Amino acid sequence: MTPTLVAVCVIMALAAAAVNRFVLSGSPFAAPVAAIRASVQLAAVATVLAIALQRLWSSILVLAVMFTVASITAARRSEARRGAAWLAVALAAGMLAVMPLLLLTGVVPLKGVALVPVFGIVLGGTMTAAAVAARRALDALGQRAGEVEAALSLGLPERFSRMMVIERPLSDALLPNLDQARTAGLVTLPGAFVGVLLATGSAAQAGAVQVLVLVSLLLAQVSGVAVVGEFVARGMIVRPDTPVTEARYFGDLRQFVLRRRRRTPTRKN
Repeated sequence: MTPTLVAVCVIMALAAAAVNRFVLSGSPFAAPVAAIRASVQLAAVATVLAIALQRLWSSILVLAVMFTVASITAARRSEARRGAAWLAVALAAGMLAVMPLLLLTGVVPLKGVALVPVFGIVLGGTMTAAAVAARRALDALGQRAGEVEAALSLGLPERFSRMMVIERPLSDALLPNLDQARTAGLVTLPGAFVGVLLATGSAAQAGAVQVLVLVSLLLAQVSGVAVVGEFVARGMIVRPDTPVTEARYFGDLRQFVLRRRRRTPTRKN
C-alpha cells in the first residue's frame, strides 16, 4: 500500500462525509468510520488468509467462520422475530446446490486459495438474497394480511394462502443478481472479472471465471430463496404481528361446520 493510495482513499472518504453532511444532512462520521472499519477488517482478514490458505484444514475453518457470520447477518437483516435461525438452512441449501458440483468436476480445485474466494462470493450473494427474500416476504404478509385471512377462511391450506402473497417478493429478491448477469460486460465489470484480468492479463480467462461465478450465484440464490419461501409459507419464519392464527382458527371452524352439515341427515316432514 503506497502513500498515494492512502491519500486518495482519505480524500474520497472526507469528500463522502462532506456531501453526506451538507447535502444529505446526514452524519459526517458515517463514511469515514465505514472506511476505517473496512480497512481494519480487510487488513485483519488478509493477514489471517495469508496463513490459513496454506493448509486445507485451516481453509475449511475459515469457511465455517464465514458461514456462521453470514447466517447471523441474514437472520438479523430479515427482521424475523421467530425462526430466523432457519435462514442458516437456506444458506446451506444454496451452497450445497453449487459447491459439490464445482468440486467434483474439478472446476474449482480442492485448495484453499481457490476454494475460499469462490465460496465467499457465492455465500455473500446467497446471504443477501435470502435475507431480502425473508424480509420482503414477511413485509408482504403483514401488509396483505387480509388476503391471507380471506384465503384461510375459505378453507385453503395455510401454506398455499401465504405462498400466494409472497411469490412476488421472493422473485424480487433475485432481481439484483439477475440484472448483474444480464448486464455483465455491457454496463458493469464484476469484481471477479477485474481481479482475474489484473492478475493474469488474460481477458478470456477473466471472462470464463466471471461466467462461472455468475451462474453459480444464480443457482445458489434461487435454491436459497426457494427454501426461505417454504419456511415463511409454513410459518417457520414469522413476525409476532403477522395475523394468521385467528384466520386459521376461523378457517378450521368453517370446515368443521361444513363437515357437520354434510353428516347431519335432512329430516323429512
